Amino acid sequence: MVCRAGGNADQGTSVFTTGNWPASRALASYASNPERSRGRRHPEPRPRGRDEFQRDRDRIVHSTAFRRLVYKTQVFVNHEGDLFRTRLTHTLEVAQLARSIARGLGLHEDLVEAIALAHDLGHTPFGHAGQDALNACMRAHGGFEHNLQSLRVVDELEQRYPGFDGLNLSFESREGILKHCSRADAHGLTLREPDGPAARFLDGTRPSLEAQLANVADEMAYNAHDIDDGVRSGLLSMDSLIDVSVVRRHHAAVLHDHPGLAARRLLFEVLRRMLAEQVHDVIDSTATRLEELAPTSADAARQLPAAVGFSDQLAGEVAALKRVLMRELYRHPQVVETTDAAREVVRQLFAAYLGDPKQMPADYAARDNRHRAIADYIAGMTDRYATREYRRLTGREPFGAPTPAVT
Repeated sequence: MVCRAGGNADQGTSVFTTGNWPASRALASYASNPERSRGRRHPEPRPRGRDEFQRDRDRIVHSTAFRRLVYKTQVFVNHEGDLFRTRLTHTLEVAQLARSIARGLGLHEDLVEAIALAHDLGHTPFGHAGQDALNACMRAHGGFEHNLQSLRVVDELEQRYPGFDGLNLSFESREGILKHCSRADAHGLTLREPDGPAARFLDGTRPSLEAQLANVADEMAYNAHDIDDGVRSGLLSMDSLIDVSVVRRHHAAVLHDHPGLAARRLLFEVLRRMLAEQVHDVIDSTATRLEELAPTSADAARQLPAAVGFSDQLAGEVAALKRVLMRELYRHPQVVETTDAAREVVRQLFAAYLGDPKQMPADYAARDNRHRAIADYIAGMTDRYATREYRRLTGREPFGAPTPAVT
């Protein structure tokens, strides 16, 4: 029997307590336990009134990198409209979905929320276009990858505490943040930290169930909101989406229940039902896998095949939806034109700072590894700040009309 939140010890759950502050609910035996965390790189006294994963979440929310997400692009560049998703709104949607599913499975909600809130901290301005351009600029100097950069942000680049760089998060949060990693990068990270979050990419083990869940919630969130933003922009048509069974099924049901519903309300209701179906599907499918795999602890779950995910049928439907989004939205000529301009902004900024490091703040200009310093500086920019810097350094407008001034 899979243990869900609200079970008792006889059913395989364990009530976690932290110091003199009891947990508000029982968790499954395979959930990550803050009392058995692998700890932090820099030892700290235990927090009062919260557990270790709550402390991680709180530190992430108060970080500078988290605040910058409000002006970083998801699909549409920041100047293109105020109602399109940003990295911050995307992050909040991921966190909400992840917590809902975690509760249904008896996983640690605060850990999955911390991972969700931090998963995009390393993203460049202008979304994947900015990452691609920065990676090309850094090809001969270690490359650039936003998951590695997210870990770098929480391990090194945030400077808020007197005793250490970074946020000094728990191992479990850092493990979840490092969602992707090449073997070459994993070797480099593991040389510096043998039992660190990159070791699993070499030994073939899995991350925690909470980390697996944050990854699935990320996919659910961006599929849904990219449909919304794509239709709102006029670049994506409902006709193309209805060809996908997961959309067609809910579209037909909504029209049956609400004939003549206005287009925007129709779309919102379709997306709401799609997300609800996916949430329940992940809970039920994951519960079935966990019954079969029968992990007895969070560490035992790491030794088993990945457990958190969609049913086979819904996974196929979601894959078909992603193919339509790629063809109809992400590769739309208007989106490609904007992303090409965004790549040029990043390339020109990199070249300008490489030629004259004093154009950067003094703490970046003084670092020995000039290329990595430039990458860190550009990756930390918002869309609006990168555009303003491009205008200052080149005297040109990257996207045609001027962007609003930053006050």
